[in-house]
Amino acid sequence: MRKTLLTAITALGAGLAMVLGTGPSTAQPEAGRWHQVGGDVRSGISGLTVTYRSGSELRALVVRDNKRPGENRIAEVTHRLGRPAEVAAISWQDGIEPVDLEAVDAVPGTSDEFVAVASRGLAYHFKLTDAGEAAKVLDIAPLPAIGAGDDFESFALTARNGKMAALWADRGEGADRPATLYAAPFSISSYGESEFGEVRKATLRAPYPKGNVRHASDIEVSKSGRVLVSSASDAGDDGPFDSAVSDAGRLTVTRAGQVRLTVAKSPELLDKFDGHKIEALHCVPGSGLAALGTDDENAGGSLTTRRLCD
Repeated sequence: MRKTLLTAITALGAGLAMVLGTGPSTAQPEAGRWHQVGGDVRSGISGLTVTYRSGSELRALVVRDNKRPGENRIAEVTHRLGRPAEVAAISWQDGIEPVDLEAVDAVPGTSDEFVAVASRGLAYHFKLTDAGEAAKVLDIAPLPAIGAGDDFESFALTARNGKMAALWADRGEGADRPATLYAAPFSISSYGESEFGEVRKATLRAPYPKGNVRHASDIEVSKSGRVLVSSASDAGDDGPFDSAVSDAGRLTVTRAGQVRLTVAKSPELLDKFDGHKIEALHCVPGSGLAALGTDDENAGGSLTTRRLCD
C-alpha cells in the first residue's frame, strides 16, 4: 500500500468543481487559489501531468527535484470534491534513483507510460505498475542536441495527425542567456527506447519576470498547438519568488511527421503569479484550464488552476 505523505489541502469547493467540469464556469476566483501540497524543500513540484479526470475526482503525477538517496522522486496527487487532497509516494523500481527530475509528461495513446526529464538532459521512459505503487524504468536516453550549459526544467509530449512530437527547453538565465526551445519528432521503439528525430531550435526571452529570471521553467502544448511557457525568478531557498505564463508561439506536426516550431519575438504575457516559483505547467484535458505547480523551496509546493489553455 502506498505511503500517504500528506493530507493537507482544504476542500477545493467551486475551484475543483471547475477543474472537473462539475461546477459553474463563474468559479474563477476559487480556481485561482493556491493549495499547498508540501511544507519543506523536499516536497515541491518540479513537474506534473494530469492522469485521470472523471466526475469529482482528479489525479496528477508529480515529480520532484530531490537528489539524495531515499528522497521521494515521484508521487501521485489525488483531489476529490469536498475532501482534502492526498499525496502518495511512488517508488523507483529496477534502477538507480534519478537525480533532479524537473519535468514529466504522459506518452500519448497510453494510460500508464510516461517520460520524465532530469536537469542535465536524461529522459526516463517508465511505466507504472498495475498497483501504481512503483515506476518501472523501461529506458534511459539523453535528449538530443544538448547545448553547452543547458539546464532543463521542461518537457512536453504531444500527438498531432497520428504522429508524436517532443518539446523541451534549456531554462536560460537572466538577461544574458535566453531559453533555448527544442522540438523534434518522437517515438518509442518496440524495445521501449525513446527515439528523437530532427531537432528544431529557437530562443525565447520571457516578458516577465525581470532580473534573475529562468525564461522557461516549464513548457506545454495546448490542444490548438499554442506553446505555453512558464517563467520564474528565484532569489534563493527563501525567495522571494515571482512567476508568469506566456503564449510563446506554436508547434505543428505534419501528416508526414515533420515538426515545425515557431517562437514569437515578443511572447504574450497571459498571467502573473507573485510569491510563487512555478515549475510545472499542464493543460487539463477537456477543461481549458492549466494546472500549475510550484517548487517554493523551503516553503514547499503548491497547486492552482487558471484558464490559460484552449
